[in-house]
Amino acid sequence: MLIDGTWLRRQREDRGWAVREMARRLIDAGHAAGDKAMPAVDSMAAYIRRWEQGKYGLTERYRLYYCAALGLDPSQFGQDRPAPCASRIVAYRGTNEPDKGSFTVEREVLMTAHESSDHAEGSGQPGIGDVTFEQLRADVVRLARLSDEGEPFVVFLELRRVRDRIYRLLDRRLWPREQTDLYFLLACLNGIMGSAANRLGYPDAAEELDRAGWAYANAIDHRPLMARLRGELSVFAYFRGRFEQSRDLALSGLQYLSAGPDGGALHIYHARAAARLGDVDTARQAVHDAHDAHNREYHDELLEMGGTFAVSRATHYGMAGSALTAIQGAEPEADAELERAMGLYDEGPGPGENHWVVGKPLAGIELAVVRLRSGALDAAVAALEPALSLPAAQRISDVTIRLGAARDELAAPVFRGSVQARELGERIEEFGRETIVAGLHSLPAGPG
Repeated sequence: MLIDGTWLRRQREDRGWAVREMARRLIDAGHAAGDKAMPAVDSMAAYIRRWEQGKYGLTERYRLYYCAALGLDPSQFGQDRPAPCASRIVAYRGTNEPDKGSFTVEREVLMTAHESSDHAEGSGQPGIGDVTFEQLRADVVRLARLSDEGEPFVVFLELRRVRDRIYRLLDRRLWPREQTDLYFLLACLNGIMGSAANRLGYPDAAEELDRAGWAYANAIDHRPLMARLRGELSVFAYFRGRFEQSRDLALSGLQYLSAGPDGGALHIYHARAAARLGDVDTARQAVHDAHDAHNREYHDELLEMGGTFAVSRATHYGMAGSALTAIQGAEPEADAELERAMGLYDEGPGPGENHWVVGKPLAGIELAVVRLRSGALDAAVAALEPALSLPAAQRISDVTIRLGAARDELAAPVFRGSVQARELGERIEEFGRETIVAGLHSLPAGPG
């Protein structure tokens, strides 16, 4: 069957797969179909290059394996359709009107680098080698930082590529230390993927990924990672309305780590859940403990990796303010914490810090909630502007959920009949129609 080779290549590259990765997936599809005559990876990779160059046509056998590997119905084979990662272009340019020529160059460079790494991995050296491990760790560090700056779906695909590479390495005969090092990286990767999945609106997948990360962290008894992953699960539970579970997970995390930025975050998660459960005194004390923990001198390898593993001061005060908004009567304290967060975001990241691209917008939403409760509509509109100005590729579920809380405040009697309040509510509603979450969920492969 003659198929345009550029279509085959585009399908592979849109998924972020190197040629050898495509080869492995075709081989896996063949084995799953009971085909015991599949070629080795190197031979399959050579076939793929020829098919993509248009030198040979595909047989029905490989067409079906391609469908299985790409997740396509046979009727879709060879047909252009909305690609799940079409938004990848947005991520690299930060705009809905990207420089497509520049993106093509970047994609070619990245794919070439990935293929070189794949080939080096299969060079026949015993174990995994220092060079391979250094590259994997560098990938995790890069993605930990990109997860705070880039578009979540692009980061998720790249995280999955690195994770799959580690899976293949674990099939080898390794020294115990090598396995421990790979388990550490897998725990990190699953944690970052969990956060990305949650931001994309898939909380069930987020929880599953975090629990997988916990299993790896627990296997190597890495307490800072165990604490962090418990904290992430606490966040997921909180935003699903499971406040008791959120509290218990935060307390569980504090058994592993109670100092430093992650320790401070766990105290805040405890405070937030306690506030929603009506335990105001505990919530206030937990916020106080969070500040003590964050400001305490502390170092570990996660903090050294930076990015999402290092909670910045701005993010810390933003989360503290968010926790205080759940306490009735604590609006002045919440306002002070959130104003401090906004000021720190405006100053830019401090030494060793990284600011999450939606950190300031989220703090602004919380500040707007506080101001709406006092009837200060003009001030609330100004605080919401960073969030409402976000491009679609950065309109993650955290933002839409918290904007919903701001819109609920607009239903207060003080705003009845206010044209400005009605227009603000309409802006929030319109914002929710054009989000990365809505875009992904509308794709054929997305959930209903």
